[in-house]
Amino acid sequence: MSTVEYNLDLEGLQCPSPAFPQEPGRKSLHRIREVRRQQGVSTRSVARKMGVSMQESRVQEDPAADLRITQLMAWQRALEVPLADLLVDSEGSLSAPVSQRARLLRVMKTAKSIQESAKEPGMQRLTTMLIEQLCEVMPELRDVSPWHSVGQRRTQDEMGRIAECPIPDSFFGDS
Repeated sequence: MSTVEYNLDLEGLQCPSPAFPQEPGRKSLHRIREVRRQQGVSTRSVARKMGVSMQESRVQEDPAADLRITQLMAWQRALEVPLADLLVDSEGSLSAPVSQRARLLRVMKTAKSIQESAKEPGMQRLTTMLIEQLCEVMPELRDVSPWHSVGQRRTQDEMGRIAECPIPDSFFGDS
């Protein structure tokens, strides 16, 4: 019997997606899901970076999924981690630099979220100073976006791509 989780998408529709519990006898081949979660990256965001559907990214991040090297490299680029950190290791933990990067990334996202919502000039100055200090430690954090407060923000280009792929009427069960 297969397990199914329901994920609420932006339009409020409930879409079934496969859940991948680690069953006895299933061998873990990679640690993609673990690394993605530690990086604080959403499934939607990583799927967009890789140019695949969310369903495909969920299937690929199943620890028992046997991926091609090109797929592993796509995950490596999307998560910006060394390829070795995506592979199963007997030690089971991320390398120290990747763990540190993940922590700094989460702090930067929080700082930018505070800056975005700050109304008082004093709070804006403090968050600006914090962001500048984080960028001194790790310059690649400069382009990090804040945590999304409501829904997923989309660029104009992404909005255009949504219109290119309409949802078929059969999805709504009216056929």
